[in-house]
Amino acid sequence: MNDAKKTMETKLVFKDVLAGRFPADVAEKIWADATERLGAMYAGHPDLPKGVRAHTDSFIFPAAAIYLAVKQVSPDSAFEIMQDTMRKIACQKGESLAKMTRHRLFARFFLAMWNPLSHKMFGESAGFRNVFYPKKKGEFRMDITQCPYKTYLTEQGCPELTRLFCDSDVYAYGNLPNLSFTRTKTLGSGGNLCDFHLAVQK
Repeated sequence: MNDAKKTMETKLVFKDVLAGRFPADVAEKIWADATERLGAMYAGHPDLPKGVRAHTDSFIFPAAAIYLAVKQVSPDSAFEIMQDTMRKIACQKGESLAKMTRHRLFARFFLAMWNPLSHKMFGESAGFRNVFYPKKKGEFRMDITQCPYKTYLTEQGCPELTRLFCDSDVYAYGNLPNLSFTRTKTLGSGGNLCDFHLAVQK
């Protein structure tokens, strides 16, 4: 439970949203329930590889725990609350990145780092299966054909949240100066893969 509490302390954007949507006692009840659920998820997955845990422990399980806790109180609004909050977080990330990619040199550096980063963060050791395309100057391209987000969110009974994580990429990378982000389908929306193409604008 201590690990769960520590993780939940990093999810205060969600906590603030809940505080604005529900009476204080209800918001506190939801947060306590989510923390307990997260602790149970951690306890039920003690032996996940380190690479997989980087996604489950920090993102997948906390989102599932919060969503399921909200659904207990307000099933009709739970998805919309998660959607709005995750979009807000992703947009904030995009705004921060945009300040840096306004400099064309940094935009190229940001693109160049995607190749080594993707193999580490989104490779098989992290629970993904990918097609990594040959490296080309000024662009990065990969397809994700299996994803731990879909796997573990489905396991927790909330596969619909997968789409929100897929959408977060669009909000984070879709409006960066000097870079173009292209995606045509995702696993979360029923596609057979998530395509990811990032390129320097000409």
